[in-house]
Amino acid sequence: MERMKQAAQFLASHTAAFVIIAAIIAFFVPQMFGWVKGQSQIIILFIIMFSMGLTLTAKDFKVLASRPLDIFIGAAAQYLIMPFSAYFLSKSLGLSDEIAVGLILVGCCPGGISSNIMSFLCKGDVPLSVGMTTASTLLAPLMTPAMVLLLAGERIEVPAAGMFLTIVEAVIAPVLLGFLLNYRYGQTRTMDDVRQVMPSVAVIGLALIVGGVIALQGSNFFTAGIVIFLAVLAHNAVGYFLGYFVGRFTGMNEAKRRTLSIEVGMQNAGLATGLAVAHFAIYPHAALACAVSCAWHSISGTLLAGWFVRRDEKTEAAVASIS
Repeated sequence: MERMKQAAQFLASHTAAFVIIAAIIAFFVPQMFGWVKGQSQIIILFIIMFSMGLTLTAKDFKVLASRPLDIFIGAAAQYLIMPFSAYFLSKSLGLSDEIAVGLILVGCCPGGISSNIMSFLCKGDVPLSVGMTTASTLLAPLMTPAMVLLLAGERIEVPAAGMFLTIVEAVIAPVLLGFLLNYRYGQTRTMDDVRQVMPSVAVIGLALIVGGVIALQGSNFFTAGIVIFLAVLAHNAVGYFLGYFVGRFTGMNEAKRRTLSIEVGMQNAGLATGLAVAHFAIYPHAALACAVSCAWHSISGTLLAGWFVRRDEKTEAAVASIS
């Protein structure tokens, strides 16, 4: 069990590298990931969200009630900045309908699970991070289909009802199931061991989802790969910048600003990928844009957290030299 815990910590701290390796393998050996499609992908997404639920406690839900203003600001920023920035970037960059739908879908999804880890690494407000992720996830069945319909409905037909059911089945149900198990058995040694191992399960699941998309759509990467990457890069950067700006504008302290930046910028692109495959299968570039977001958000989140830490170290060194 100790080795499993160590492996889980290693995977959680090297999420980006693991996802990229899986994508590369899937591109050159697609048969290894060809089975990750359709219902199997939804099952994997269920397991990922179940792992998130196992980390939630009653205390995390109390944060939603004890800090309503912070959570409201965070949720509003989450479901306004990323969806609308995806929409306007799609327009300004002249993206095709397929890529635009993928980018908008990523923007309309809730915050990513790994954002909590990044908030911890950069000395952010971790309770706020968990609270924002929880709130945006619980709002997802309504907000994600509604925002996609609003922003992408003019381009393609959006199956909002089907998306709602998928999110309830693959996101809300496993999160609540994981929370209930943790609430009931959270004090046991076995459950504590399981909680420490589950981050690695989430990372493996994310890598499988990305690998599945690359295995099926990897050949399309050369026809639109650069455009997709630039669009994902710009969208992610806008989220980080405006998230931090909203925190500053509303008078939040530095820890909260960092958390807001990371929570807004890092989306649950794994969910977006699952939704793209399940409901927009006729638009392969949409799923590809979501898969690229999966990998890039993990990389950029790690880089941003590291930059915040290095900035603190430089400030502390400057203060020490003066004193």
